Amino acid sequence: MESFLFQATIYLGAAVIAVPLAARLGFGSVLGYLLAGIVIGPLTGLVGSETQDLQHFAEFGVVMMLFLIGLELDPRALWAMRQKLIGLGGLQISLTMAAVMVGAMALGYDWTTALAIGMIFALSSTAIVLQTLTEKGLMSTNGGRSTFSVLLTQDIAVIPMLAALPLLAVPTMMTLTENGSVHRAADDHHGSHATLSLVEGLPGWGVTLVTVGAVALVILAGIYLTRPVFRYIHHARLREMYTALALLMVVATAVLMSLVGLSPALGAFLAGVVLANSEFRHELESDLAPFKGLLLGLFFITVGAGINFDLFFNDPVYILGLTFAVMLIKWVILFGIANLFKITGKDRWLFTLGLAQAGEFGFVLIAFSRQQGVLSGALAGQLLLVIALSMLITPLLFIAYEWLSSRGGEAEDHEHDEVKETGAVIIAGIGRFGQIVNRLVQSAGFKTVVVDSNLGTVQMMRKFGFRGYFGDPTRPDLLNAAGLQEAAVLVVAIDDKASANKLVAYARKAQPDLHIIARARDRVHVYELYDAGANDIVREMFDSSLRAGRYALENLGLSEFEASEIEQAFYQHDRYALRELAQLWQPGVPVSDIPEYVKRANELNNDLETEFATRQQAAERKDIA
Repeated sequence: MESFLFQATIYLGAAVIAVPLAARLGFGSVLGYLLAGIVIGPLTGLVGSETQDLQHFAEFGVVMMLFLIGLELDPRALWAMRQKLIGLGGLQISLTMAAVMVGAMALGYDWTTALAIGMIFALSSTAIVLQTLTEKGLMSTNGGRSTFSVLLTQDIAVIPMLAALPLLAVPTMMTLTENGSVHRAADDHHGSHATLSLVEGLPGWGVTLVTVGAVALVILAGIYLTRPVFRYIHHARLREMYTALALLMVVATAVLMSLVGLSPALGAFLAGVVLANSEFRHELESDLAPFKGLLLGLFFITVGAGINFDLFFNDPVYILGLTFAVMLIKWVILFGIANLFKITGKDRWLFTLGLAQAGEFGFVLIAFSRQQGVLSGALAGQLLLVIALSMLITPLLFIAYEWLSSRGGEAEDHEHDEVKETGAVIIAGIGRFGQIVNRLVQSAGFKTVVVDSNLGTVQMMRKFGFRGYFGDPTRPDLLNAAGLQEAAVLVVAIDDKASANKLVAYARKAQPDLHIIARARDRVHVYELYDAGANDIVREMFDSSLRAGRYALENLGLSEFEASEIEQAFYQHDRYALRELAQLWQPGVPVSDIPEYVKRANELNNDLETEFATRQQAAERKDIA
């Protein structure tokens, strides 16, 4: 017991230290988990042989993740994705398998071993990629959706791969026992752990029948059994029972799929899809999300801890060469598929860089391949190391994607529109903020010229009858073509803070009489825009927050007039405070490190409290009179 608690302390402590540090440095949580595993495993030796056993337990985090993904997918949405699943995913798997197989045969492996290697490296890391896409808010992009489609196809493809691997068994790795039965040498390595199976010994038609029955059972249970069970649990009035039920559903589905030889992750995904339209969906998500996060983190730590650096240092050039060769092959294939399916700009970089690594299901295929005598122990060790290294590199590829995106991304792949119109108002950026401004100004009868660097957004605008131009609004030639010298107002509504500041500074210098209205992300951005020359600065959440606060006051007993008065007083004081503090702000220095700023901010807060207290006393005296 003490040993278990000690190991748990090491794993949790490593995660708590490394992950926030990696996130603070902009590397993301996945790289933090992997580095934590490397530190407590190969570098310090704090954990040892138990890591491999723990990894099998931690893989349940991948199962939970796919269940939660399934909850987000309506079956109709899944059917709508069929072209991407078959086209993008199917093409990626088949081309990667073929290319890696050819490369392996060129290194001297026979075709059966080479095909197994191709299957292993055709898969990408569902855990790392989806976790990173979710963290960075990229799932809703075209590149994110295309990436998810390929990952989903890969997870489904694991099933036929597991079915095909025994057929590739190398004859020289098999021996005959005294009674004439086939014995695989790799079995000795894995011991004599017997696993339960509902299909072992059945004829082919029997296996098919039992497998289809298991899938049908999951679907029927999700449709007809969920509601009665939830109603039964509800009568207990215990919050933990909902969590226990959520865990039971995932575990039971995974066990059932394992018993019929299917992927537990695929079974969990299927169960999630069945429950996607259920009224209990949000309850299940909230109950399972913490478990999923911790188990996925544990899985990444075990990957880092399991890296065999001794094998790596025996021939680092060869191992690194294999790793980069596999990633380059996958990148080239993905890049070609992206062009074929017209995935462009930032989405293409996300698609190609995000899927270039090998994945955690590769560990499963390698273990199964050794068990079936398809791979030798030495080769399996090398492949495991290549997968782990590629997964370790993946967070760095996402950093490269962000760097490429910041350098123009999508705009590089399309020529900018030629702006042929001018108007009294130029709107740079047509997201949620810019759309409202554009509709309001146009409805009042004024002409606008809209410029945005997101081609998809501009095309969507045109479908709804709004005129817009595709191009980088920070480009001087584009602004001048849009009529900067004649325009009365420039509305800066682009997302990137640095680009917004650059645009305001240029416009102020080029047209001193122009009235510039700019959207700010936060108070510090307000100071930057003020310094750049903006006239009116609107914090994107400020006005909506004021309105929400006014509603709260009205429901706390104040009249609409009283709440409105307080709202206006707060608004005026905040504007005054911003002007005051802008004089003390220093570019590049955190406001908390500017003593004069902190002192004046505290004084202004005290002034606000005093003003509201005075208003309250005056109102009370008025009521008494």
